[in-house]
Amino acid sequence: MSLPFRKELEKYKNINEDEILSKLSEDELKQLEHVLDDLDPENALLPAGFRQKDQTTKPATGPFDRERLLSYLEKQALEHKDREDFVPFTGEKKGKIFIPKEKPIETRTEEKVTLDPELEEALASASDTELYDLAAFLCLDLPPGVSHDHLSNVVKGEKVKPIFEEPPNPTNVEASLQRIKANDPSLIEINLNNIKNIPIPTLKEFAKALESNTHVKTFSLAATRSNDPVAIAFADMLKVNKTLKSLNVESNFITGTGILALIDALKGNESLTEIKIDNQRQQLGTAVEMEIAKMLEENSKILKFGYQFTKQGPRTRVAAAITKNNDLVQVKRIKLCKSYLSVTCSALCAQYTE
Repeated sequence: MSLPFRKELEKYKNINEDEILSKLSEDELKQLEHVLDDLDPENALLPAGFRQKDQTTKPATGPFDRERLLSYLEKQALEHKDREDFVPFTGEKKGKIFIPKEKPIETRTEEKVTLDPELEEALASASDTELYDLAAFLCLDLPPGVSHDHLSNVVKGEKVKPIFEEPPNPTNVEASLQRIKANDPSLIEINLNNIKNIPIPTLKEFAKALESNTHVKTFSLAATRSNDPVAIAFADMLKVNKTLKSLNVESNFITGTGILALIDALKGNESLTEIKIDNQRQQLGTAVEMEIAKMLEENSKILKFGYQFTKQGPRTRVAAAITKNNDLVQVKRIKLCKSYLSVTCSALCAQYTE
């Protein structure tokens, strides 16, 4: 069954559109173009600039310039007069008229200073030189054209005291190394701190020489640019040395690998009681700090440990371990004192009995 309106459409099937368009005038074509644009102004298949016919009559000013457009809109907004808004049926304007506040004008009034009669008389009888000296002493401004040359005896600048840098470390590196190798009994302490130009092989030689040395008790190489190979060499030394009491490797380039090697060497060392490893160039990290705490808990000889922990857990564990070691030393001292007193008392009793 065909619908009625389809019968009406049958007569438009054989229409020649080109023939009809060729008979239209120029005005009729423009009118048809506007009608076609109005039929589908929101065609999503077309770009935004082509969905509607450009109906402006002004010539194009060039490519799009955002800054120029914003400045033009701002200028137009400032030049455009605001629309006056009135209250219905009354004719009153809405809002309040803006009236800018006037800045208060600063006025200075001279204050009259009254002095004691004695001071007034002294100033009146003073000479110009005395008045200038008094003004300089009170740090007052002198009148224009007055020279300050005659005030050199009144106002004098303080001499700047030079601040001298700390003197360099006077330790002779080569001589100290040879004395360690020779096991010099008078050499008890070695201080290489802040000597930057010590080669890494020389530092390793120090560690090797300390393996057989039986007199050096304190060795410090802070801020000597030592690295992991140096730390590992000193770790090997701690496994053999039986004399060294204190070791300082602070402010160097040692990483967690070298630090763990030093701490691990303390398991078999019975002489070292103090070690300082703080202020390395790289942070050791939580894992290394936990391993340090674990190793120190197994060591009973370390009494001083120089390192600022970043985490509360290993800091507390190491503090407890160091405190325990100090308590053990104190207990041993008390036992020695008691044994000494008992031996002394026994000797005195035996002598008294005889």
